[in-house]
Amino acid sequence: EGLIEFYDSFREMFEFFCKNTTIHGTIRLVCSDSNRMKTAFWTLLLLASFGMLYWQFALMFSQYWAYPVVLTMSMHSEPKMFPAITICNLDPYRFELVSEHLVQLDRMAEESITFLYGINTSARLFHMNDRNIHVQSLSNRSRSGFKLSQNFSLLRMSDLRSGKKHSSVGFRLCNSTGGNCFYKTYSSGMDAILEWYRFHYMNIMSQLPVIINISEHEEQIEDMVYSCQYDGEPCRPSDYVHFHHPVFGSCYTFNSKGTDPFWTATKPGIPYGLSLILRAEQKDHIPLLSTVAGVKVMIHNHNQTPFLEHEGFDIRPGIATTIGIQQDEVNRLGGNYGKCTTNGDDVDVKLLYNNSYTLQACLHSCFQHIMVQECGCGYYYYPLPAGAEYCDYNKQPAWGHCFYQLYNRLRNHHLNCFDQCPKPCRESLYKVSAGTAKWPSAKSQDWVRQALRHQNGYNSTSNRKDIAKVTIFYQQLNYQAVNESPLLSENLLLSSMGSQWSLWFGSSVLSVVEMFELLVDTLVLSLLFCYQRLRAKKTLRVSP
Repeated sequence: EGLIEFYDSFREMFEFFCKNTTIHGTIRLVCSDSNRMKTAFWTLLLLASFGMLYWQFALMFSQYWAYPVVLTMSMHSEPKMFPAITICNLDPYRFELVSEHLVQLDRMAEESITFLYGINTSARLFHMNDRNIHVQSLSNRSRSGFKLSQNFSLLRMSDLRSGKKHSSVGFRLCNSTGGNCFYKTYSSGMDAILEWYRFHYMNIMSQLPVIINISEHEEQIEDMVYSCQYDGEPCRPSDYVHFHHPVFGSCYTFNSKGTDPFWTATKPGIPYGLSLILRAEQKDHIPLLSTVAGVKVMIHNHNQTPFLEHEGFDIRPGIATTIGIQQDEVNRLGGNYGKCTTNGDDVDVKLLYNNSYTLQACLHSCFQHIMVQECGCGYYYYPLPAGAEYCDYNKQPAWGHCFYQLYNRLRNHHLNCFDQCPKPCRESLYKVSAGTAKWPSAKSQDWVRQALRHQNGYNSTSNRKDIAKVTIFYQQLNYQAVNESPLLSENLLLSSMGSQWSLWFGSSVLSVVEMFELLVDTLVLSLLFCYQRLRAKKTLRVSP
């Protein structure tokens, strides 16, 4: 009895609570007991306030468990590392092992264009490249029995749409049994011819080994870059790495690792950027593999695989291009607030690229794994999983049918690759603005050519059609950081709950403790009354 406060009845306990609690309005329930109308009014008012309070609580908790985020932007100004720059010459190698097949493919393309449009392109369009690449590691490799398939001929088709006749160009693809076929068609004949050529080209290039050592041809590749300067200083051999792309040809990546202090950007502006004079010849291009003349350029993060087909842009020959870049940094919360990954270790897809995690690298890897699983071979433009081989319609006649259907499913988000591949939690994005001018000018082209000829062995008589100049620089060193933060954190949730409690009852946390005390007293008093009744029944049974 010294520890617990006893009451003679529930009414006494309730009156004590209403007269002494810090919750506003409760005292009106006992002070107006002589006026039943006021008592009923205040009872309904308090019940309505409780209902509104917990309705607001439910709304706040539902919003909190939805884990919304708010974007905050901040500006930072500090010296930073210059981004990685990848350039490609759009001139893929014609390896000696497959050169005959490429010549046959050019002839097939010539016949197809003549059949479709009645144009003889042998003299004007196709250039049989005599500069075949002979790789020592391929010398002892016997020529395979590969043959170009005649089952994928280009066709012109007509159909009626809205009463008008429309024509399209495409080629027919069937599954392994031939029972399920469809036409890969395009409204533009140019797009159809390019896709048809690439389809055959991938089958030809699949005859090459997966890894080819082309280091012995570095002296040819270096002819692409006539001049390279960064921040007024000449570039060094350690500043770039080389790789070969099957479509975009010989490629260089400058500042690929982003660890050399030489590439630290200390000042904005054109004089402090990367300046390149590039070879942009067209005579060695494969005309139906790339219809663009010039150089492919991509600005990207360090240790990142450049996907030039998705993000690159073209530099025109005979033009000086200045490209100003501005960096944006995005930081995502992850966890309950959104799906993202820090370094890709927690992603279910096994990356096929040796560089850092990116969304494109994950999507390509995911698609390649599904391609190998469902089609039995890999897409030539992507790296291979262990134990797989690239698609060849001499071995897998139906791989094209399988690939295009899978790619349509990926494009329509019907594959689960987009679910398995989250965005990086932290990434840098580069905004680009460009300006162009003719270069070299009519009055300066003679001495520019002479300087290049003496310094780099440059030899050409074309009128500004085989060289290009590009300058890439930071417009300003300050960058914008976009950070995700919780819209409703734990502290803000408690604060909002306290505000609602004060609004409807004008009380505090201690008032909640008083209500909890009332519940405990009610429970204890109920147990005591039950115990008293049980003892009273036993006493009545014993007394007779």
